[in-house]
Amino acid sequence: MTEQDQVIRVENLSKVYQMGEIQVHALRGVSFTVKKGEVLAIMGPSGSGKSTLMNMIGCLDIPSQGDYYLEDELVSSLDDDRLAVVRNRKIGFVFQKFNLLARATALANVELPLRYAGFNGTRKEKAQKALEAVGLGDRIYHQPNELSGGQQQRVAIARALVNDPAIILADEPTGNLDSKSGDEIMNLLLDLNKTQGTTLLIVTHDPEVASIAERIIYLRDGEIEKQEYRQ
Repeated sequence: MTEQDQVIRVENLSKVYQMGEIQVHALRGVSFTVKKGEVLAIMGPSGSGKSTLMNMIGCLDIPSQGDYYLEDELVSSLDDDRLAVVRNRKIGFVFQKFNLLARATALANVELPLRYAGFNGTRKEKAQKALEAVGLGDRIYHQPNELSGGQQQRVAIARALVNDPAIILADEPTGNLDSKSGDEIMNLLLDLNKTQGTTLLIVTHDPEVASIAERIIYLRDGEIEKQEYRQ
């Protein structure tokens, strides 16, 4: 894989938390790359380092040691202001709990990243197009309490897509959904990957969710235990 094919490069990433007099090693020298358009799952038991790694990749935290490159930009050394810009423009987040504004319409929720990015042009049109891409073109003026759980997650996916991010980072994206809605969401994410070339990273404990990935990275005690190539 050439550097031009890579969207993520992680080199010797470590994270140590100081808990009083005790040092907790959440990550221990993790290294891997992710190619553009790849579907990658990250798995591991509780305490394995999944959440810490997700926070690093999502530019929500910085490592104690090591380098993280996103589209060839060394983001692990950026200050908080620049990290916020990268987070908004290059990373789309999909969370287990949807994190939608309760009193805002689906359209207004999807417009939020565009507002934060200072995008003024065709903001409404871009948000509406993103909602249409996830099958909610007829629900754009509905508020979250007027939508099913699966539809709320579709709004969250549209919000993640609207800025054309380098990656979508999905943290237990089906955790609050029934099995039918969960299957629909995973099929939607796969379809977006295939039709738009969206790079997809899924953090999950569910082997069925991880089974859609081309590759699974298994973490244990802050280290990569193994990698499994599935396709």
